[in-house]
Amino acid sequence: MRYLVFQLYGPLAAWGEPAVGEARHSATHPGRSALLGLLAAALGLRRDDQSAQMQLAESVRFGVKTLAMGTALKDYHTTQVPPQERKISHYYTRKDELGSSKLGTILSSREYRQDGLWLAAAWPAGAESGFGLEQLAEKLAKPMFQLYLGRKSCPLALPLNPRLIEAESLRGAFAEYILPAELAKIARSRTLHYHWESCDHSGFPSSSPHAPRHDDPISRGRWQFAERSEYFALEETA
Repeated sequence: MRYLVFQLYGPLAAWGEPAVGEARHSATHPGRSALLGLLAAALGLRRDDQSAQMQLAESVRFGVKTLAMGTALKDYHTTQVPPQERKISHYYTRKDELGSSKLGTILSSREYRQDGLWLAAAWPAGAESGFGLEQLAEKLAKPMFQLYLGRKSCPLALPLNPRLIEAESLRGAFAEYILPAELAKIARSRTLHYHWESCDHSGFPSSSPHAPRHDDPISRGRWQFAERSEYFALEETA
């Protein structure tokens, strides 16, 4: 199998979970929706281009290796927003929003992961995938849009350093990826966490546990997501 493996590191990351009320939680690792969004931004695909977004979603599957989970950070937000008006379909800038005669206040709390480090791997979903790994690797190295680790307030600290790796399994592909020296010091966790989508080449037992996640995009425009199964395993290091 061929895999596209790349690193994800930044001072802050926010891997969105289903929003409940005013709370915006973060998972401990990136899910399918977050990784698809990252690839879409690198390719220059816009959120309202539903056809291209779905073509990308049907092209790849993902696995994640958590090298450093990072520490949790909770941030309390107050944001002034204008009311919805029929005469104004949308505001083009933040200045336009604040120029409204009536402003309301939204309260929310948002979670982040501090100083986390992950490896992500992508592989073709089928023989007729719409986006090839070579194209994705090229765009991750030179992205069309700015890339973030979940939210705009979470920029990358280092380039993604994408590599195409041939390996017998997903686990083997992760093992062959060499971290740059500046990240090797961070990846000192004694327990490595793996998560992956259903496949027969994970390198882990077929009886590995799995759990449901609601992060498989159905519509980017309407923010609708389907449920999928995510497999996981732990590995103790020396």
